[in-house]
Amino acid sequence: MLLATALILGIATRAEALPAGQFGPDWDAIAACESSGNWKANTGNGHYGGLQFTHSSWVAAGGLKFAPRADLATREEQITVAKRLAALQGMSAWSCA
Repeated sequence: MLLATALILGIATRAEALPAGQFGPDWDAIAACESSGNWKANTGNGHYGGLQFTHSSWVAAGGLKFAPRADLATREEQITVAKRLAALQGMSAWSCA
């Protein structure tokens, strides 16, 4: 019912419009696409961790609570920050979402 209401109001994103039984984005699948599943990724391209955070996005979503950069945080910490970032700006932060 909640998803139907969100769809009617036009506020559901692709990641929110999930089949029954799924409860949010598949962060492991997004990481597999973004960084080949390497949660410690730091290739020098300005994107860090499994979900390829920019430093400014990491900071804006509260990542400094866990680590100075996403690649230095655990998978679970990166997912926590990703959920905050998604709440702030939607899933558009990830091209693979």
